[in-house]
Amino acid sequence: MQPYVEVSCPYCGETIGLVLDASAGDQSYIEDCQVCCRPITVTVAFDEEGEVDLSVSAENDT
Repeated sequence: MQPYVEVSCPYCGETIGLVLDASAGDQSYIEDCQVCCRPITVTVAFDEEGEVDLSVSAENDT
């Protein structure tokens, strides 16, 4: 089962849901906010036990 997390959009502050793909390993990608449609940079890292280290930022803040 893929982990599901809720994060706050760095632009509008609304809570959005993200499904994380652990099989893809560490990754960084752009996801549009489901509320305001602005681009969010999502950075995901998985440790050896499968725990998630997740950060989101405005696209231009990276």
